[in-house]
Amino acid sequence: MKFYWVYFMANARNTVLYVGVTNDIQRRVAEHKAHLDPHAFTARYNADKLVWHEAHESITAAIAREKQLKNWKRAWKDALINELNPDRNDLSMNALFG
Repeated sequence: MKFYWVYFMANARNTVLYVGVTNDIQRRVAEHKAHLDPHAFTARYNADKLVWHEAHESITAAIAREKQLKNWKRAWKDALINELNPDRNDLSMNALFG
């Protein structure tokens, strides 16, 4: 089954959050880490640490969730991240990424 991912990238000090959606989380996180576009938000603010992710079975659901999260207050986003990853470790280093 194919999944669509909503995710948060953070910088090293966890002061910046970026929310995104993708159908290939491994590729997309690698792109963020490589700073392919130096003008992109994640490159400008060094947001290259995956701190939260959520899988959806449809792109429509994933996009709706991304839009919802973009409208959330920072405290709500932090609480969501803390449920999965209270230490704000880089989740791209876990088994999901081989």
